[in-house]
Amino acid sequence: MQIQINTDHHIEGHEALAAWATGEVKTALSHFSDRIMRLEVHVSDENGLKSGQNDKRCVMEAHLKGHQPMAVTHHADTLYRSVTGAAEKLVRLIESTLGRAARTQATPD
Repeated sequence: MQIQINTDHHIEGHEALAAWATGEVKTALSHFSDRIMRLEVHVSDENGLKSGQNDKRCVMEAHLKGHQPMAVTHHADTLYRSVTGAAEKLVRLIESTLGRAARTQATPD
């Protein structure tokens, strides 16, 4: 599974954040690592230098073998919570998608 972490220009500590986010995503999605070809993580601070509630956003886009790309977005008060929230949403979306695909293949025509 190839993981790419992208941040906007308002995010400090890009390298440390990227290392942490990569580990978090690998752990959360380890069950699907053989099915995911590429995972893109986009982290941003929507208010820039101003503070605000839930202004940190994480968008995750997964490219699974044999499926269209799928994406989730999560807003939170910290970058770390936005990443973990997006990872949890992505796990649920992948489980749902793969479950639907398995049921479709198992259903006789």
